Amino acid sequence: MTRRPIAANDKLENVVIDFADMPVNAAWWSVDGVISALGTTRAKTQSPADYRTIDHGYPLAIARHAHAHGATRLALVSSLGADPHSRFAYTRLKGELESAVATLGYPSLNLLRPSMIDGPRADERAGEGTITSVFRLLGPVLPPKWRISPASTIAAALLDAAIAGRPGVHVLHNEDMG
Repeated sequence: MTRRPIAANDKLENVVIDFADMPVNAAWWSVDGVISALGTTRAKTQSPADYRTIDHGYPLAIARHAHAHGATRLALVSSLGADPHSRFAYTRLKGELESAVATLGYPSLNLLRPSMIDGPRADERAGEGTITSVFRLLGPVLPPKWRISPASTIAAALLDAAIAGRPGVHVLHNEDMG
């Protein structure tokens, strides 16, 4: 499911929903695995509560509904530094989400912790182009987990994790996704 239509694909059914009004008993919840990459930026939200709803509440609700309908695999995009006790709001929120989904009982849980995500975007993010350029320039001297994470690499790792369904909880950083 997505919040807006994606390009047509013969292998996918694109269910477009309003995440604020998720149907809890739709037939499409009955899947083997879930890939969740839902999130937003603080600049796009009206309030801290809205931000938390989009980055924590909706992904957790998706994970709960799918698990309740039989899903056994979850691959979730989180963040480098995710920690429920972090002093930084963003990494604390991501850590809280990781902790919450870990309690759901997925036999296969994959938490992907990319650094800054690079890839085509429908909209410009203030200052992101400059930061991305600096990270690209510094890439060779940065530790692998701090290097830019190409969106295509993250997508491939999500798909691989959801299909493989390795038992247990797995945390993947940039160097694990390559």
